[in-house]
Amino acid sequence: MMKYILIAVAIALMVFAVANGRLSGASFGTWVAALLTLAIFSFLYKDNPLYKFAEHIFIGISAGYFVALEYWNVFVPNLWNPLMESFRTASVSGLLLLVPFALGLVLFTRFFPRIAWLSRWSMAAMIGSYAGLAIIGALQGDLIAQIRANMIPFISPGSIEGLRSAAGASAMFFAGLEVLQNPLIVIGLLVTLVYFFFSREHKGSLGAASRLGVWFLMISFGASFGYTVMSRVSLLIGRLHFLLSDWMGIVR
Repeated sequence: MMKYILIAVAIALMVFAVANGRLSGASFGTWVAALLTLAIFSFLYKDNPLYKFAEHIFIGISAGYFVALEYWNVFVPNLWNPLMESFRTASVSGLLLLVPFALGLVLFTRFFPRIAWLSRWSMAAMIGSYAGLAIIGALQGDLIAQIRANMIPFISPGSIEGLRSAAGASAMFFAGLEVLQNPLIVIGLLVTLVYFFFSREHKGSLGAASRLGVWFLMISFGASFGYTVMSRVSLLIGRLHFLLSDWMGIVR
């Protein structure tokens, strides 16, 4: 029933915009963007050829844009131009760039079944180098940063003074939350680590701490999921505002 209501509302808005002559002022690019947006929204009714058409256009344009971006921002400045410069200056060290250039060309042997095995050398070098860089980046950006962020005093030095000097119920409430901030972080970290400690059976105090860790995990996952939903809803609001404002001219 809901999908029919949405279709009726969309048709009514388009009729209203056409009757008031507001669609005539939209540019060609706005029309293309609006029609593709409606084609994507048509999936709310059911899977249909219009949705597949818009989906294929989106994937094709995204792939083409990514290839062009990688070519001009990665391949040309980091490999092609330095390689050509090394040829002009007869630089031996610059000729080492022939190694990644050859490995890149070998990747295209995947299109030829008889010599497709050669591409495994390029893929092994690429995956190995990226794995090494990812491990270093994860250690520096995530693990070490999180350890450093949790090395805090159990009670913030200025929080007690702020609680004592708070005037009014609301000020005392927020000052109390500030006092509890560091203890919650430290306790949440410890009980969450206990939950992932499997060397002993979770019984007694260890079991109670692990169950508390589950609560902290669920609250964290729920907040992350809520933030994700909120960001998706903001994207939806942006597309609806584009349809009602830039295309139909109903909202100003």
